[in-house]
Amino acid sequence: MTYSLPIPILGFAAYSGTGKTTLLEALLPMLTKAGLRIGMLKHAHHNFDVDKEGKDSYRLRKAGASQMLISSRNRYALMTETPDAESEFEYLLSRFDTSKLDVILVEGCKNIAFPKIELHREVVCKPWLHPNDTNIIAIAADTKVMETDLPQMDINDLDSIAQFVVSYVESAQQPVSKNKDAACCDTLSPAFLSVQQGQEKILSLVNPLAETETCAIESAYGRVLADNISSPVNVPQYTNSAMDGYAIRGDDLERDSYKVVAEVMAGHAYSSPLQAGEAVKIMTGAPTPINGDTVIMREQATTQDDNVSFGNANIKAGQNVRQAGEDLAIGSDVFCTGQRLASPEMGMMASLGFGECSVFRKLKVAIFSTGDEVQAPGTPQQANSIYDSNRFTIMGLLEKLGCDILDFGILEDNEEQMIQALQDASEQADVVLTSGGVSVGDADYIKLALDKLGQIDFWRINMRPGRPLAFGQVNNKPFFGLPGNPVAVMVSFINFVEPALRKMQGEQGWQPLKVNAVAEENLRSRQGRTEFSRGVYELDAGGQLTVRTTGKQGSGILRSMSEANCLIEISPAVDTVKAGESVTIIPLQGRI
Repeated sequence: MTYSLPIPILGFAAYSGTGKTTLLEALLPMLTKAGLRIGMLKHAHHNFDVDKEGKDSYRLRKAGASQMLISSRNRYALMTETPDAESEFEYLLSRFDTSKLDVILVEGCKNIAFPKIELHREVVCKPWLHPNDTNIIAIAADTKVMETDLPQMDINDLDSIAQFVVSYVESAQQPVSKNKDAACCDTLSPAFLSVQQGQEKILSLVNPLAETETCAIESAYGRVLADNISSPVNVPQYTNSAMDGYAIRGDDLERDSYKVVAEVMAGHAYSSPLQAGEAVKIMTGAPTPINGDTVIMREQATTQDDNVSFGNANIKAGQNVRQAGEDLAIGSDVFCTGQRLASPEMGMMASLGFGECSVFRKLKVAIFSTGDEVQAPGTPQQANSIYDSNRFTIMGLLEKLGCDILDFGILEDNEEQMIQALQDASEQADVVLTSGGVSVGDADYIKLALDKLGQIDFWRINMRPGRPLAFGQVNNKPFFGLPGNPVAVMVSFINFVEPALRKMQGEQGWQPLKVNAVAEENLRSRQGRTEFSRGVYELDAGGQLTVRTTGKQGSGILRSMSEANCLIEISPAVDTVKAGESVTIIPLQGRI
């Protein structure tokens, strides 16, 4: 990957604790002494402030200034708040005045695709980066790597590292093009797909159903509208009273008392025009009489025989009256194509007189489990076998989305049987979904069968749990191959299958709810991947949303999912969230 800069960039990639900053502090004077003019970009995977609390710039930025530029005789700094998304890497590079630099060095952003030196210390006990990142051009470590052709230096030999950087700058070719895909410090190197990249690829390859059907309103819950809904009537249909009380003329407010000439219940009307000095006792929702454009609540009224007075009530003309068409005028848009219907939408359509609506037909999803070791629950357990839980987990997830489920049961490790099952499933269903058999080292039966019937990509998603994922087409029907671990199945379904199914069902504009909560405990992750922990969120005594994990987070611990009411999402740029810091959560109510 290249960037549209007239000067080279070079990163120093390492896990936290390797000593990147310490090394660069010692290296920078050596590089400047060699004549290099250096720009420095540091990516922090935690919150930070460049000035101290209490200083004017800090106070003004915290008070609401979204851009805070502070200037002095010696330097200036522009602080820009980015609450919605982390700044794109290329945008950050564009902030440098490259006419006055020879090179930009980058500390952090190790998951961006650009030239980097890997820094590695054995004592940190972290895996090597270069096997999964083709953008690493050299290694500086305290040990030798045998299986690589990359240049290697001793991490403690600053002279050698400095000379490598100088030589790199001298020989670097200017880039001629830039990557079309925006990259930020959460963007992953080409060795893996990020969660977002996987979602975008899948969504670009699935299409909404074309077939529609008519559905009775009482059966419309969870269905997706196939046509726009416009109001055939005014809402309210007629001008009516907003409360129980007395209707009078708005131009006749100064009298001591009024003669009550009628009582109007909901569903009835007073047909004569209201005259000066007259009042009509009226119930909530009943149509107001002609000229009776003001209603005084019953609690403010005093009656005697056929007369009513309102004492010292502060009466304003037009009060407590709902005008015809106030909520909706005839022909107004109510709901649009792609709206998923729930109880409020059902009630709204019924209030407009609709007895039925046009919806997309239900999505048919075929599912099956694979493996000789998998057996059906409810049967005596056999030696060396496990009960099939994933298929039932997937059934529940699909039912929540309103899909029609075609259950093909458990298939043995038999290539011919799997080919036939995949063939039958793709002919009967809109989507084929299975779990297991997509990891490196899995038996090849499902893979061989897929190769003969479709075009399938086996991806490594940079997330945990749920790294392996297969997606493609079987006889032109979308196929999802989810991981085999029970929790990984659910997390992968939520992230990749659910958005695709919602699009195929015709739903438009859906986005999962994500909110911030304060961590009650330290949360660990591996920098460079998205971590999904199972969590429990709640409001504390002060009304603050807090979150804690459900305990052990192994991808086979299904109990961790049953006890959770949210997923805790830790971005690839973060390896630790400390107790008291903010973290993103994805509430699961209504989704599982």
